[in-house]
Amino acid sequence: MQKNTLSVTELNSKVRNLLELHLPMVWVEGEISNFSRPSSGHWYFTLKDEKAQIRCAMFRGRNTHVRKPPQNGDRILARARVSLYEGRGDYQLIVEHMEEAGFGYLQQRFEALKQQLHNEGLFDPAIKKPVPSAAKHVALISSSSGAAIRDVFAVFSRRFPATKITLIPSMVQGEAAPATLIQALHLAQAYTPAFDVILLCRGGGSLEDLWAFNDEQLARAIHACKLPVVSAIGHEVDFTIADFVADLRAPTPSAAAELLSPDQQEVQARLQNLSWQLETSIRQKLRHHRERVHHLSRQLKHPQDTLNQWSQRLDQLEVRIQLAISRRLETAKERLQNRDNALYRNSPSRHLAPNRHYIQQLQERMKMAIERILERRRSSFIAATASLDLVSPIATLARGYTVAVSERSGVIRSVAQVNPGEKIRVTLQDGEILATVDDCQLSKP
Repeated sequence: MQKNTLSVTELNSKVRNLLELHLPMVWVEGEISNFSRPSSGHWYFTLKDEKAQIRCAMFRGRNTHVRKPPQNGDRILARARVSLYEGRGDYQLIVEHMEEAGFGYLQQRFEALKQQLHNEGLFDPAIKKPVPSAAKHVALISSSSGAAIRDVFAVFSRRFPATKITLIPSMVQGEAAPATLIQALHLAQAYTPAFDVILLCRGGGSLEDLWAFNDEQLARAIHACKLPVVSAIGHEVDFTIADFVADLRAPTPSAAAELLSPDQQEVQARLQNLSWQLETSIRQKLRHHRERVHHLSRQLKHPQDTLNQWSQRLDQLEVRIQLAISRRLETAKERLQNRDNALYRNSPSRHLAPNRHYIQQLQERMKMAIERILERRRSSFIAATASLDLVSPIATLARGYTVAVSERSGVIRSVAQVNPGEKIRVTLQDGEILATVDDCQLSKP
């Protein structure tokens, strides 16, 4: 019987396929030793613990995602596929992902807290407070010795030096940092006058360095803050719980300063534009009012024209009053005549001979009533006549005024209407004077 013989290459290939097909992706924790990085860019090292070790390979396409190359002695957590290097028959791990040992635990805590606060609604965009784009007074919470605040001050100084910045120093790393950050938030809220915004910032670092900003109590303090909070923690790729709960996240401290400060050149340009608009508006207003004054001045009449109109109206009123009085008297006379006729036609004298004395009394009373009515009418007439007399031309003449009339020009209202040597007639209260004009002189203005 012929034996089924395998070559070494075939055997190693089968073993490799069995390992890769039947063993899932695994997480392995251990200490790195024999680390090498040849010119190909691949990493080769040994992962060991107190009792065993295994060879590992991490190819260039995967190790470029690692933040920092490992060193011998580093303890890491690796996600890898179990495989076999066929050339030597060595059992090995093909590492797909690498992180510092302990990172996975911190990441799990981060994700769990993030999910919890998200479920409670602390990340809801609807509750985010609006952040001013041109803050006048900024509360800066950060380490007083960190590089982040130098970047923030530099950006504000370049973009808008008028922005007032108050530094509230705080720890930004370590176990005591969350408590000091919360205290700084309380101090910022108690400050009078109130800040426009709170800027919470820190420079870059590892997950452990930034862990203070993943504190649950700090997240709740940011959520409860009465002032808008901007977080600028680490680099653009770094995310913390404080970033999610803040009203606005900036990728870096410098970017936060850019967001909170207007460009002074843009402000100057806007002010110049507003100044030009204001000047144009004022010019238009002045032009409009100037045209209106000119229009009104053209419509303004000479006072003499107004006086003439009122004089004519008084004359018309005088005529109307006289007509009204005449009509009232005629009506009263007609009414009295009608009553007399009616009394005469219906005289009850033949029936009332025994009551003649009573009838005489009634006649006397009627006579007195009629006389009172006539007296009141007469008084009203006299008062109206006196009122008319006050405004009549005759009364004007009685006060010393005269009316000069030229045969050529009629009533003389100006010296320009007569010439030297021309005869005029001057009317006074008690007569007329015929005069000759010797000279005409205009009054000086």
